[in-house]
Amino acid sequence: MKKPLFLFSLVLILCSCSSDSDEGEEGQQTVQNPAASNLIFPFENSLCNVGTDITLTESTVLFEWEGSLNTDSYEVELTNLTTGSTTTHSAIDTNTPIVLSRGTPYSWHVISKSNTVTETAQSASWKFYNAGEAIESYVPFPAEAVSPAMAESIRTTASEIILDWEGNDVDDDIVGYDVYFDITPEPEIRISDLEESMFNVSIASNTIYYWKIITKDSRGNTSESSTFQFKVL
Repeated sequence: MKKPLFLFSLVLILCSCSSDSDEGEEGQQTVQNPAASNLIFPFENSLCNVGTDITLTESTVLFEWEGSLNTDSYEVELTNLTTGSTTTHSAIDTNTPIVLSRGTPYSWHVISKSNTVTETAQSASWKFYNAGEAIESYVPFPAEAVSPAMAESIRTTASEIILDWEGNDVDDDIVGYDVYFDITPEPEIRISDLEESMFNVSIASNTIYYWKIITKDSRGNTSESSTFQFKVL
């Protein structure tokens, strides 16, 4: 009688351990990385004229985005496209007020963060122009490289490659681009007043190339992109 009772107790112990183990494994599986958020406001490639004016040179704008899964907090990374400086603003909710310079272009994105994992998720990046006082025409946004991507390494046997970029303007009146391209960090101009946002250039293997774009609008405003680079292997 004692032997069956012992075997029954052993089975109960093993089942209990197995159950605890399964719960532990399931618990580990439920830990998930945060998801990327969707941006709401300020709108992409827009003129932002909604905000509280603090001075003639500054205003406060409420940034808004959608909540994302598995997220405990957010960081808004805001870049002044005129100076190139970037600031970070922490938030628990899905909005936060930020003081901006008036009459200035910006880009922004949101980083989703979790208290349980180190992985983060980044939203899309949007550009906007914070309205200034009595401005009738706005400077174009600095062009962004599409292809080759910044710091990309390219393996090709071709002797030419297409530089491809994206230009945007609140007034939607871009009239042309100046293309700078060279093997030095300060590239020289290759073509002026190009209407298309792409340009063929000659390349050679084992060489690093640098390029940038000047965007022009119909009012004579211009903007200068960052200097992009890529390497041909």
